[in-house]
Amino acid sequence: MPPESLTAPAQDVIHNIGYRNYSGARLGRAYARRSLFSQSLRGAYGLGRSAKSKVLPMTLFGVMCAPAAIMVAVAVATKATKLPLEYTRYAIVLQAVIGLYLAAQAPQSVSRDLRFKSIPLYFSRPIERVDYVVAKFAAMASALFLLTAAPLLILYVGALLAKLDFATQTEGFVQGLVSVVLLSLLFAGLGLVVAAVTPRRGFGVAAVIAVLTISYGAVSTVQGIALARDNTDAIGWIGLFSPITLIDGVQTAFLSATSAFPGGNGPGTGAGVVYVVVLLALIAGSFGLLMRRYRKVGL
Repeated sequence: MPPESLTAPAQDVIHNIGYRNYSGARLGRAYARRSLFSQSLRGAYGLGRSAKSKVLPMTLFGVMCAPAAIMVAVAVATKATKLPLEYTRYAIVLQAVIGLYLAAQAPQSVSRDLRFKSIPLYFSRPIERVDYVVAKFAAMASALFLLTAAPLLILYVGALLAKLDFATQTEGFVQGLVSVVLLSLLFAGLGLVVAAVTPRRGFGVAAVIAVLTISYGAVSTVQGIALARDNTDAIGWIGLFSPITLIDGVQTAFLSATSAFPGGNGPGTGAGVVYVVVLLALIAGSFGLLMRRYRKVGL
């Protein structure tokens, strides 16, 4: 190699690798929010994920719908004059299945993002903290609504096939839908708040189950004691302290439902107003706590 080549300055070369400015549509926050909602809702049933992830949610969905299909078959075969179970009672009777579903899917929706520290990646897009919370809350509530409304639809269609009274069945079906809408909003909020406390999915599952089970067990026990002591007035007020009994009290007071409280001593209209206020406060409070939680882990 010639000596002069050792001291020659290097030649800079600019390579044109084809970068161009983006000229497409700027979809913005609304599109990002819808995409996050869709992805979270699909994930709640394992769609777009591995086959193993679909087993539990789809199994629980089948378990929720199976009793309704059996009731319909019995009603059609026996030419019954009414369904074996009221629309508003269905979710109350199968509350354990709803609780298991919530315990499994609420941590899946939020704990994974916390564990893998993907929240800042969401906020690197044109999306704000409120968009994330709204999308996750709406997706979880929608997933619960699908879980609880599908069997009611089966009951309603079966009742019409059995030629039961159309007006009565339609009224009961609408009342049942209102009930499960409230249940879905309440359970989604509580489940997400509990799950968002920890990035560990296992802890989140156990915590959600504990909140639902312990509160219901404690309320039912105290209500039973009140009934044994003939303190029937206290039974209705005690129901304010458990999510599922709170829903039961609202639908008893305003949706013409038969109360599942001991002795059927559900709240009247006056106490029912308190139930509604507490229900709405819990839903709004859950949203507020989620906003507070993601103020620390996001932006």
